[in-house]
Amino acid sequence: MKVAVIDINGKETGRKADLSDAVFGIEPNNHAVYLDVKQYLANQRQGTHKAKERAEIAGSTRKIKKQKGTGTARAGSIKSPVFKGGGRIFGPRPRNYSFKLNKNLKRLARKSALSIKANDKAITVVEDFSFDTPKTKNFTAVLKSLGLENKKSLFVLAESNKNVYLSSRNLKGSEVITASELSTYKILNASNVVLLEGSLKGIETNLSK
Repeated sequence: MKVAVIDINGKETGRKADLSDAVFGIEPNNHAVYLDVKQYLANQRQGTHKAKERAEIAGSTRKIKKQKGTGTARAGSIKSPVFKGGGRIFGPRPRNYSFKLNKNLKRLARKSALSIKANDKAITVVEDFSFDTPKTKNFTAVLKSLGLENKKSLFVLAESNKNVYLSSRNLKGSEVITASELSTYKILNASNVVLLEGSLKGIETNLSK
């Protein structure tokens, strides 16, 4: 698949990038995508939720009223879940939500996500660029030139670039990552994926194993 390479001003450079069909042109596997996204979101959960159950409530354990003759249900403790301030029945407990997926499935999911974006014409290849100093207005100018100022975008760099990353950090709709940090969730969460020319080799190498 051939894609025109443009510069940060949105103009064509006259070069074309060759996107591998083995990475950007496969038949998407929706179930693999589902599992990988599910794992990503599950791994973000802290799992620190906690409610006190009956045994953990501070309070007297004396019998609060006589067993019979009151006309109401018998009650043995103020800590009972049926009373205000009592323990919670089957309340949430701290737990780990993460689960494992094998590498081949995760690789298939990322290739499927990239193929979906390629099929939707939502992948842009931009020649490598950098900034002399980290300034948000520099990155905003790039977004405007590419027509992405009002869209969620994902910029994929070949390697870490501090100035580009810091320039984008204040913009909620844009995220800058390296090729090694690419994930199925981030690809699908963006309206447009912007691949810097130098990142293509790393992406195809990582996903063609």
